[in-house]
Amino acid sequence: MTLATVPVGLEAGIARIDEMADRVFAGWKVPGLVYGVVHGRELVHVRGVGTLRVGEDVPPDGRSIFRIASMTKSFTAATVLSLRDEGRLRLDDPIEDYVPELAGLEYPTSDSPRITVRHLLTMTAGFPTDDPWGDRQQGLDLDAFSDLLRRGLSFAWAPGIRFEYSNTSYGILGRLITNVSGVEYRDAVRERMLDPLGMHDTGYLEEEADPDRLARGYLWREGSYVEEPIDPYGALAAMGGVFTTVEDLSRWVGGFIDAFPPRDDPDDSHPLSRATRREMQQPMVVEGLRATASSADASPEVEAITYGFGLGMLDDVRFGRVILHGGGYPGFGTHMRWHPASGLGLIAFTNHRYGPAGPLGRDMMVELLRAEAVPFRRTRANDATEAARETVERLLADWDDDLASSTFAMNVDLDEPLELRKAAVARIRDRHGELRRDETTPDESLTSYHLAWWLRGDRGRVRVEILLSPEVPPKVQTFSITSVPEPPGFLREAAERIVAAMAAPESGPVAIDWPGDTTVSSRLDVGKAVRAMRAAEARFAPLVLDQVVQGDGETRATFRLTGPRGRVDLVLALDPDAGCLDSLGLVPVTLSAPTLD
Repeated sequence: MTLATVPVGLEAGIARIDEMADRVFAGWKVPGLVYGVVHGRELVHVRGVGTLRVGEDVPPDGRSIFRIASMTKSFTAATVLSLRDEGRLRLDDPIEDYVPELAGLEYPTSDSPRITVRHLLTMTAGFPTDDPWGDRQQGLDLDAFSDLLRRGLSFAWAPGIRFEYSNTSYGILGRLITNVSGVEYRDAVRERMLDPLGMHDTGYLEEEADPDRLARGYLWREGSYVEEPIDPYGALAAMGGVFTTVEDLSRWVGGFIDAFPPRDDPDDSHPLSRATRREMQQPMVVEGLRATASSADASPEVEAITYGFGLGMLDDVRFGRVILHGGGYPGFGTHMRWHPASGLGLIAFTNHRYGPAGPLGRDMMVELLRAEAVPFRRTRANDATEAARETVERLLADWDDDLASSTFAMNVDLDEPLELRKAAVARIRDRHGELRRDETTPDESLTSYHLAWWLRGDRGRVRVEILLSPEVPPKVQTFSITSVPEPPGFLREAAERIVAAMAAPESGPVAIDWPGDTTVSSRLDVGKAVRAMRAAEARFAPLVLDQVVQGDGETRATFRLTGPRGRVDLVLALDPDAGCLDSLGLVPVTLSAPTLD
């Protein structure tokens, strides 16, 4: 495979992840590592370090073959959905309709629902977590698996209550695929997914792999590497049996990235429709929440972790949704993740038992996204919303009752009479003067029918927000205006001094102290304020003073501080009688994560 051209600007980010890989790998007891960067549907960078086989000088590359363990689950889920799309099964059918060995399954309570195909795909069947037991069932004889199912299975929960990671569930889905398709599971996956995508180095049998390109798996034990045996194909291959390469897997990852955004282009480049590929990447059940902080006094970054169909989702307020799945197995640790909003993907393989490809893949992806070299696709206002913006701006410049009546949905007058809104608009014009669109602050759209934007007047700024109704043609159902006058000179000067005090030097520790030329009232705790400044600097620096986003033009103002690692609102209040600063707050801004059209 010929690598595609690296997008302009991404070279520096790739150089940094190469440095990261060298630094991290030097501290591991792992024989080999290979990783690749995907952009859109193309592999743009691949690199290996170490060796495929201990005792041999065989560096891994994009064509090296690794077992990818639980990343196999996405292939199993895709094959189930292809059968669903053909009308050969339904996700809410009881599983015993397709796997009769489960017909006599004893459920944990009398009110338990029957396990469905959907329960198995989303790991909500109620089975207890089976790592690492499940990893040792990879080569289980097909008849022995039938016996295991007939004997019954344990339950930690009644079906449908909660997520619990289950290899057994995907083993059962493998049996479903065999029974419904009429061919053995591995052959069904090859016919339906691998061959159409040209993934000819991907399969389930060790003997099909080129031995010169095959990675052997290892465990570091008592000062040396111990080779792990590779289990044969068996009943639980559907949960972890795939062998593949970075080059082949980039086609798989690229196919999921390409499912976004929805569009009218021909949909014939993948065995699954774009709609089904997007469906696989939607949260179906909550896995959990995770919060991490860079220091004890820093606010945590919160991530929501969910599971779809054979894929996991991580929602991050900085970058939006990341799709991922890892693989841990005796001898191997692997990971894949991608970021639909930017079209970037990351694949990492190691040949060590449960090798830490996941943490490395996470850190590499964060480094690439922080580089901001590849623009994020974000939800944008549609034509109807843009037209409504134009009309609203006409009303702000010169209110017309007939135009307002035809623009606003019926609820607007009920929520706040149009006469009162007309008077409020007149006050805005008196306060700010002629209003012009402020291009220095980006528009915000949570959906294509929503838009918030800024106007600048002769005296301060105005924020306008609209939301359109679902009727045809849509009308404006939400119309709000926020006046933000220019702050008094004292507050602006105080903001400039505080931000200057928080500025990080080129090197060395930051010695943040209170700017002595900014006087404060007895109500402002300077020590507490300095601690807040240090925490904001530690988490978000470097920060620069941006626009005023709230305030009354007299005693209160909120200044937006922006930096490459986030945004912070600096909230200041003036004691007008004493002519000094009365309060200070530094509030991290909850970002609207990137969402896709």
